[in-house]
Amino acid sequence: MTASNASNCGNGNGNGNRNGGGGHAVDFDVIVVGAGVAGCATAFQLADAGHSVLLVERGPEPGAKSLSGGVFYCRVMEQIFPGFTDAAPIERVITRNCVSFLNPSSFVNIDYADDRLAQPVNAVSVLRSKLDAWLSDQCERAGAMVMAGFRVDRLLVEHGQVCGIGAGEDELRCHVVVAADGVNSFIARDAGLRTKDPANHLAVGLKSVIGLERGVIEDRFNLERGQGAAYAVVGDCTAGVGGGGFMYTNLESVSIGVVLRLDDLARRGLKSADLLDRFVGHRFIAPFLKGGEPLEYGAHLVAEGGQAMMRDLVAPGFVVVGEAAGLALNTGLTVRGMDLAAGSAIAAAETVKEALAAGDCSPAILSGYPRRLAASFVGKDMTTYRRAPALLEGARIFNDYGPLLANVLHGVYDLDLSPRRRLWRTARDTLKTAPLGLRHLAGDGWKALRAL
Repeated sequence: MTASNASNCGNGNGNGNRNGGGGHAVDFDVIVVGAGVAGCATAFQLADAGHSVLLVERGPEPGAKSLSGGVFYCRVMEQIFPGFTDAAPIERVITRNCVSFLNPSSFVNIDYADDRLAQPVNAVSVLRSKLDAWLSDQCERAGAMVMAGFRVDRLLVEHGQVCGIGAGEDELRCHVVVAADGVNSFIARDAGLRTKDPANHLAVGLKSVIGLERGVIEDRFNLERGQGAAYAVVGDCTAGVGGGGFMYTNLESVSIGVVLRLDDLARRGLKSADLLDRFVGHRFIAPFLKGGEPLEYGAHLVAEGGQAMMRDLVAPGFVVVGEAAGLALNTGLTVRGMDLAAGSAIAAAETVKEALAAGDCSPAILSGYPRRLAASFVGKDMTTYRRAPALLEGARIFNDYGPLLANVLHGVYDLDLSPRRRLWRTARDTLKTAPLGLRHLAGDGWKALRAL
C-alpha cells in the first residue's frame, strides 16, 4: 500500500454506520486489535474523546491468554489513567532491584534498594491477567465496545486503504485499524509493514507463578509491607544460552522464568522447559520458592531486537503500536515493554484523533504518529539503547563474567592464612587463569559504555 493509493476517512464524531470519505459505510471510527496494554490504552483515549471504538481480543476475555507481566515502569500510565497505581490491580511497588550473576556453586549479586523508588511510584509488579481485564473495563466505561473471542484473520482493503477487519464470514468496517496484537502481529504483516523477524531478534519466555503467603515473601526477600523486589539473572540459569532469568514478587506469589534467544537455543539443541526447571531448582534460587504452590505455567514469544525490529508504523488507514511495532527493550539491567506500549498508545491516539477530525486517514496525516513517537521518551530510549541487543548477544556475558567475579571475590574473602594481596593483584591473577583476557574486558567494557 502506498500513500498515492490512500483515500480519505470520514470526519469521526462518535457515531457509527456512516459514510467515510473513501465511500464506504463504517461500523466504528476505529477498530483496535489486541486488548493488551497498548491496545487498551489506545482504545481508552479514543473512546474517552468521543469516538466510536471497537476493541477486539482473540482470547475468551482480555487477559485470559496473557502470560507476560513482570515489572511495569508505570509513570506513563498516570498520563492516561490519573491515579493509576491507586486504582489498578497492581501487585507490589518495586523498591529493590537485583542483578545476579549465577554460577553452579556461587552467585554475585548487585543489590539496589531505595525508598525513593516508592514516592512517586516508579515501577510495580503486575499480573497481566488481572491488569488487562481492568484496562478493558476502563475502555468499556469510556464508551468503547469490547469484543472477546474474535480472531481477526485478515484486513479489509479498498482502493489501497485499510477499511476494516475480517474474521471468517464476519466483516467490520472503520476509518482506522490499530494493530496491537503482539510481537508476531499477523495483521501488520498483512498490511505489508512487517516481515518475519530473524531468530536472533526473538526469544521464548517461559514463566511459572508460585503461590506463597505475603508475609513469607516479605521475609524471604527482605521487604517492607507492600514493597517488591525484581531480579535479573544471567549465567547458570540458562546454561549459557543467550537470554537470562527473572524473578519478581507479587502480592501473594512469585513469578520466575527464563527468556531464551531462539537462535542460540536451537544451536545448542536444548529444551526450554528443561532450562526453566534448572533455574527454579537451582540451589541459590530454590530457597526463595520453598513450600510454594505452582499456580501458572506458560510460554510467550518475546521481542529482543530493540530498534532493529521497528519497521514502518503506518499505512493508509492503519497504525501499529506496542510490541507489534517492535517496542521492547532489554538492557540487561531493565526489561521494558509495557511502558513503551503505553507511550506508543499516547502518540497513536493523538494522531488518530487528528486524522478523524481532518477526515483524512492517509499516511500524510498518520505519519504524525511516528514523528510523535520519535520525539517521546519511547523513541528516544529506543535510540539510546539501540546497541544493547548486540551487547547481550555476546557469549562471554552468559558464560564467563559470573565465574570471574566470583573467583575475584573468593580471593578477597577466603582468608587461608596466606598473606593478603591488594585487590588489583587478586583480580589480575584471577584473570590470568580465566578464559577472558584484558582485550576482552576492554572490548566488552567499551561496548557496554556505548550500549548503556
